[in-house]
Amino acid sequence: MKPAGVVRKVDQLGRIVLPKSLRKRYLMNEGDPVEIFVQGDHIILERYRPKCVFCGSMVEVRDFKDRYVCGVCMEEMAVIQR
Repeated sequence: MKPAGVVRKVDQLGRIVLPKSLRKRYLMNEGDPVEIFVQGDHIILERYRPKCVFCGSMVEVRDFKDRYVCGVCMEEMAVIQR
């Protein structure tokens, strides 16, 4: 993990502000979902990317009846329905 060289304080509501330079570098805009992970004593923030509910893939993921499904699994489901 590479340090960004930025220190921010947590406010009364537990919020921090990500510097504009980091938001720009990682293509994060206002309202974008962020996923929070914990690894040992580190808190990791990542831009949220939907994953297929069946295989966990993040490639060609589409919304299908309020669930995320990748193209490969969609094709497999189409074969099953025949």
